[in-house]
Formats: sequence, C-alpha cells, structure tokens
Amino acid sequence: MAQKPRPTVRRIELGYELRQLRERAGMTLEEVADRQAVKGLYFSKLQKVEKGLQDLGMSSTLRALLKLYGVEEDSDVEQLLAIQREAASTDWWTPFRSTMPSGMPRFVGVESAARESWAFHPALVLGLLQTEAYARTLYELAQPIEETTTEFIKKNVELRMRRKEALTRSEEPMILRAVLWEPALRYLIGDADVMHKQYEEITRLASLPNVTIQILPLLPAKIRGYLPIHDFNVLHLGDELPTSVQVDNAWSATSVSDKPREVGRFTRKFNSLTASASPPEDTPAILQQLTREITT
Repeated sequence: MAQKPRPTVRRIELGYELRQLRERAGMTLEEVADRQAVKGLYFSKLQKVEKGLQDLGMSSTLRALLKLYGVEEDSDVEQLLAIQREAASTDWWTPFRSTMPSGMPRFVGVESAARESWAFHPALVLGLLQTEAYARTLYELAQPIEETTTEFIKKNVELRMRRKEALTRSEEPMILRAVLWEPALRYLIGDADVMHKQYEEITRLASLPNVTIQILPLLPAKIRGYLPIHDFNVLHLGDELPTSVQVDNAWSATSVSDKPREVGRFTRKFNSLTASASPPEDTPAILQQLTREITT
C-alpha cells in the first residue's frame, strides 16, 4: 500500500503543476499577477505557491487560475482541487515549528515525503542515524553557546527521533544512502557508553535493506576524491516531482532548492564521496574497531 501523501509534498506538487500550466499558456508570473481575473494573487504569493512554499488559499482562487490557464476539463480541475485540499492539511511536524531554524520546516516536510535520500555529514553522525542519547548530548553541549532552553532541547530531540521513523515505516520506507566521515565517528559525544550505543545503532540501521552506509576513511592517502566541508542531502521525491537538495549554512538556517543546477552539483559531490568511501560491507567492521579503540 502506498503511503498517504503529505501536505508539504502536495504543496510542491500543486505548485509544480501550476507552473507547468502557466508556462504552457505562455504567461509570465508578472502577467498572471497583473490580471484582474485572479483577485488577491500577487506576484510574491504566486511565486511562493509555485515553489510549494505557501498554500494557494480558497478553492475559488484555484478555479480562477485554472480558467486563466485554459484548463476546462472537469476531471483535471477536480484532480487539482483534491491536491489543494490535501496541501492545506496540517503536517505532523507543525507542533515543533516554533523551535526549528529558518528553512527547516520545508526541509522536514520534503524529507518526510522523499522516497530516497543521499546524505553526507563531515562533522557529526547524520541526524537520521543518531540515537536519542547522542542527539540530546549534542544539544546540551550547544546550550550555553546558543542559549537555548530545556524545552527547546526536548522538542528538537523528539523531532529528530520522529524523522528517523521514515527509515522503518511499514509503507514505503525511505531509501537512505549515507556517507560519514571517519572523524565524525571519532568525535566523542558524551561518554564511551553513548558512543558505543551510537555505533550499535548505525550497525543496526545499516543492516536494513533500504539503508546503505559508507564511511570515508580518515587517512588522506585513502581519500581519492572530493571532500565537501559541509553537510547536505539530495532528496528524491519520485519521477513526477523535481529532486531537491538541502544544505545547512553558517547562520543556523536550512536552504532547500530544486534548481537543476544545484541538484546536479550536489549529486556529483555525493557520487564522488561514494567512490572514495569504504564499501558498505566494511562498515560494521570499522564501527567494531572504533568501539574497541574508545573502550581502551
């Protein structure tokens, strides 16, 4: 059974369809915004709607827009109206929104609907692979620097654990291909027990049929390709919707883009990383060796 479409991906789908219809009608965003046929639909709003960043609003607005684009078939109109209704629903992560950095809500929405994710992190264990203890310790270490509250930590740890459910859900679990840099695994978060359990969790998840984890070795002599200095995710939403890429920046904000140029650039980065990393079958042995080193 296919998983139920999530509101964020429905907004992206509706925006994608509207952009195609507008272009097919030979109209620019400016021309649509200038038409009196669609009241209250200004340039900035229409631009956000086409990017999946904002709800279109009332069904009458969508009907007027489709009429402007020459869509007259009742079946086509009803199909888009159904997508609009699903897009207006509340996402599961809405209760966590107040503690998310800029851009994170959109990323979580896209990630929760992604069929496949290609991810790299050079400094930490990837969020989807973290244990609760590891995640909590990370936030506690940053608390005096970021001046966050205990409630902030609680909500963000819960959010991270909820995000992990995408890997083990019964309906179409997300396919994850992850590359971890060895120094990230050697970075001691908490005590040895926290790290032991983290290594065990990575090993457990790596055994799942939908998860592939590779480790990029520390020794320079073993690195044969390009090494990014920041983390990123390439999120595949299926054949009908554009692939997206997520990157964190230095100002605690998360940017998500579906521009083909950006998606292509980060896809090449990931392919270079997988070519340099150890094969997936070596991951359990590497983690066992790290466990022995931390113990001694």
